[in-house]
Amino acid sequence: MSRRRRKSHADPSHERWLVSYADFITLLFAFFVVLYASSQVDKKKMIQVAAAIQGGFRQMGVFSPTPADAPTLQPGPLVNDLSKKEASSNHPEIPLSQVKSELERALSEEISKHQVEMRSVPDGLVVSLREVGFFNTGEAKLLHGAEPVLAHVAQVLATGGFQIRVEGHTDDVPIHNSHYHSNWELSTARATEVVLMMVQKSGFRPDRVSVAGYAQYRPVASNDTEEGRRRNRRIDLVVIALNPPAPSLGLTPTAVPGKQ
Repeated sequence: MSRRRRKSHADPSHERWLVSYADFITLLFAFFVVLYASSQVDKKKMIQVAAAIQGGFRQMGVFSPTPADAPTLQPGPLVNDLSKKEASSNHPEIPLSQVKSELERALSEEISKHQVEMRSVPDGLVVSLREVGFFNTGEAKLLHGAEPVLAHVAQVLATGGFQIRVEGHTDDVPIHNSHYHSNWELSTARATEVVLMMVQKSGFRPDRVSVAGYAQYRPVASNDTEEGRRRNRRIDLVVIALNPPAPSLGLTPTAVPGKQ
């Protein structure tokens, strides 16, 4: 009777460990596949993301002036080397001073009429197109005579392969018409009109241009006078330098207790 009872129970398997081992090997293989895939980062996209983040923080005014004795953080050598390599492989690096000189020659008539002005900024170069000569008041449609001017600007800037940010600005007088309900809409519509003309009619590369509308909130003159309001109604073409100065994070040394 005891022999039958012992035979009715199956012998325990000593190979169950193979199941756990196989699961472990599968997970280990997946882990190394993920490591390999993450190491093959698209370098061009990494540069674009880094530049976009840096430009966004600079626009928001996050980076404040750095004290003279404060340490600054510089971009890593890998990002700098990749940026220079990409710029040199796609187009020759043209100094912004040369671009400014070429634009001054091409737009000498408009500059003399105070329809266009240029100024240098930390990001690069700003070409300001005044409302007069480019738009009718309260409208976003380019005047007929404005297209040749923009064509000259697009031709000069396209040779350098720069990134361009087209900014629309207005004065602080509220707008009331059937097309636009606010200065936000008007400033953005004007900037978009300029971009479309540069891309569709002048062949400017669309991946090198962006649009922003700031309404009356980034004036260059006082809105208390008619002359100041005229200066504020403008389109700014911000030519971003290929190698802009690295922003400082404004970090200051932190004192460690017990140390001098």
